[in-house]
Amino acid sequence: MKILYFYQDEWEREFFSKSLEGENNITFLKGSIQENSDYRDAEAEILSIFVNSHVGAEEMERFPNLKFIAARSTGFDHINLEEAQKRGIKVSNVPTYGENTVAEFAMALLLAISRKIYPAYDRVLKEGKFSQDGLRGFDLMGKTMGVVGGGNIGRHMIRMAKGFDMNVLVFDIHRDEDFAKKAGFEYADFDELLEKSDVISLHVPYNPHTHHLINLENISKIKKGAYIINTSRGEVIETMALVEALKKESIAGAGLDVLEEEGSMGDETALLFEEHANPEELKIVLANQYLIDHPQVIITPHNAFNTQEAIERIFKTTIKNIEAFKKGTIINPVS
Repeated sequence: MKILYFYQDEWEREFFSKSLEGENNITFLKGSIQENSDYRDAEAEILSIFVNSHVGAEEMERFPNLKFIAARSTGFDHINLEEAQKRGIKVSNVPTYGENTVAEFAMALLLAISRKIYPAYDRVLKEGKFSQDGLRGFDLMGKTMGVVGGGNIGRHMIRMAKGFDMNVLVFDIHRDEDFAKKAGFEYADFDELLEKSDVISLHVPYNPHTHHLINLENISKIKKGAYIINTSRGEVIETMALVEALKKESIAGAGLDVLEEEGSMGDETALLFEEHANPEELKIVLANQYLIDHPQVIITPHNAFNTQEAIERIFKTTIKNIEAFKKGTIINPVS
């Protein structure tokens, strides 16, 4: 079976080449599918991609013999599963690889905000000053952490929050009371969590149920002065709702590793001159710029997953997914 692999870094290519030793029918292309828009392959049966490659009907047309997509990620909203099913294309993902990795990053965002790490560093770097004026932060101990999504990543966040002597509330559609008792937290309804949490950390997958989970209608329920941490997907928060809450100072700040329409950031001019420009997309991109410029918001480039250990776990699982498919078995299926 011919494998088509879109990669980012040379060491990634080397890792896969060694791991799939003996596999002589594999083509590596640097960049995303969209960055290789002219490439077509009538023989490729297996496609391996990261989240920066969107795979819809148009992309599937470019690979008419495609039978399997191995997503090198937990999330799979970048793949049109309905279209894949129509074409008989199976899809697998990497269901667990960075539970601790993403949770650690979320806590890092919170610590950076609570102790004003970035403005302190920026002052020393740019001004050479060691003044503490305007750099007073706040303790985490005694504050209430609201964890939205008590799955694998959420559980690590819960443990870390408890390690800082925080009170923890968790919203999840599936409740594990034994774990709650053992870990020392309480479950809460979503509105209750919004109303009582000093920090809200989002750890949910992106799907129709979580689209704009925090939105213009419910963001006013959030406790005044609270902070939001998002390392899940940008679309879980309605961007304009967050912008309005920051303008009104009902929310004190945010740590965001993901944004709505983050793929369009840095290319705003191109959006303006598109033949059929999407005004809603452009509006969100401009709102994102407001968030980037806001002094109480820290934004990072979808980097929470990015540790050496987590990446290697992704690769190893992806290799197992591919090898299983070649033997006629699907493991970690999403379609």
